[in-house]
Amino acid sequence: MEKPNHRFNELFAQLGLPNDADSIRDFLKSHAPLAPEIGLADAPFWHPAQAEMLCEERCADADWAELVDQLDASLRYRG
Repeated sequence: MEKPNHRFNELFAQLGLPNDADSIRDFLKSHAPLAPEIGLADAPFWHPAQAEMLCEERCADADWAELVDQLDASLRYRG
């Protein structure tokens, strides 16, 4: 896997979500922790197109895959 050409906030924009620091923090606060038995793309808060994008990018080990993994890890942590 190559180093991503994108930043974490750009993943939020790609998902159609607000991507400023406060909005990202609020999103993570309101949706974490994601239960370990739930796959990231299977989380109930995604719209179908968002879930599809997350799954496709991770499965294809595509350009966004590392950031999708970062999002997954961020949603698993409850700090």
